[in-house]
Amino acid sequence: MQVWTEIRRKVMVEKVSVRQICRDYGLSHHTVAKMLENVEPPGYQQGEVERPRPKLGPFLGVIDQILEGDQMAPKKQRHTAKRIFERLRDEHGYQGSESQVRRYLAENDHRHREVFVPLAQPPGEAQFDFGEALVEIAGVRMKAALAVMSLPYSDAFHVTAYPRECTETFQAAHDTSFEFFGGVPTKIAYDNTTVAVKKVLEGPNRELTSEFLRLESHFLFTHRFCRVARGNEKGHVESLVGYHRRNFLVPVPSFASFAELNAYLTRRCEEELDRTLRGHSETKRERLETDRAAMLGFPKTAFESRKVVYAKANSLSLVRFDRNDYSVPTAYAHQSVTVIGGPESIKIVAQGHLVATHRRSWDKAQTFYEPVHYLALLERKPGAFDAARPLEDWQLPACFWSLRRRLEVDLGPTGVKEYIKVLRLLERYSMRDLRIAVERAAVGLSVNADVVELLIRSRNETPVELFSLDGHAHLRSVSLEALDLSAYATLTAVNS
Repeated sequence: MQVWTEIRRKVMVEKVSVRQICRDYGLSHHTVAKMLENVEPPGYQQGEVERPRPKLGPFLGVIDQILEGDQMAPKKQRHTAKRIFERLRDEHGYQGSESQVRRYLAENDHRHREVFVPLAQPPGEAQFDFGEALVEIAGVRMKAALAVMSLPYSDAFHVTAYPRECTETFQAAHDTSFEFFGGVPTKIAYDNTTVAVKKVLEGPNRELTSEFLRLESHFLFTHRFCRVARGNEKGHVESLVGYHRRNFLVPVPSFASFAELNAYLTRRCEEELDRTLRGHSETKRERLETDRAAMLGFPKTAFESRKVVYAKANSLSLVRFDRNDYSVPTAYAHQSVTVIGGPESIKIVAQGHLVATHRRSWDKAQTFYEPVHYLALLERKPGAFDAARPLEDWQLPACFWSLRRRLEVDLGPTGVKEYIKVLRLLERYSMRDLRIAVERAAVGLSVNADVVELLIRSRNETPVELFSLDGHAHLRSVSLEALDLSAYATLTAVNS
């Protein structure tokens, strides 16, 4: 550029001849003329005529056919440039270089690369997606499922983490996100997750799962599903999954529980609302108010995030749910039950009654016993008490073991059975009430299950100072004569 400027100045200002410039700089007359016509080097411009490919040209149709066939193949089993070159060479007699093949493929990719249309983002609409991230919970590193819901209009978003992506966590993520936003979006965009979609039908039609329809029916929002393998149709939330990983979860965070992790994530989402987006004068929090104004209100009743399955208790009084076994009372062995699995707990219903509740486990091939469930059976089979697996890790207060020893001394072989009867009081009373009653019974002359239960009842009864006839109308007509207590007064005088 310095030489260009110098030559132009000499010819156009200092009036040096073009012939002299050609001699001094060793340039052709054509080059100097181009310098005088342009204030800067115009650069190289290739003509629009396609360059000939004498060796590759006859094989372009074969390459296009291979690329078209790749559209139906799995992504990891499509042709590379090297593999196309090898096939052209070995199967079709191509004599050219591999670089010619690579150059054509690059040009072809550029011509066929998809171009997108910017979409309008109305207030009150949302997008939802799941992603993954590495976290540490209670000292154990694991992959967590990140559920992200975003509002493209305001760019507000909410993220929650769960041990796994499934029906109940999918529902729970919606419930918590709605609470965070302060309203229910009118429409939510999804990919074709199996949690929501049973079958992809022609065009935009989908056969939906019953649990997704229950969620939609409760909150009354509508849905929009992206085309298959077209996650870019909800690109706003797609980009946010990576954003959360990079900004919220680096370095790998460590928390005692998922509840603590989610409290941290919600706090970070709240802080993000004070940011101002490029091209806007309002903060996200201010734009969120416009989103809220367009949203739906909350239903009158709370939503229960759960998955319902039907199972059968086996001979060990165990019910399988999500690859784990949970106990039920032995009276329900071999019976059909309904399991209601939520993110935090498992409820088991039999004959219309709730018969068992367990804490939800996200591991697999684990067995969870409630010792109380097996006491009725052990009362009939007291010889199996000490070898019963459900009781192996049962931590009881020390006063219970003292009670057992006393019962065995007082009652002999039947002492264990009586001890089991005492433990069965846990079917009706709390561990705290039973412990206090056992401690009080220990100071008495005689102790058994009836005595312990009597102590629990006496402790829980509330003294009545004045008997009320409310609800006892039939007693209003009853009258009693006054009793003569003079005889008792005589006895009191004698004793004094």
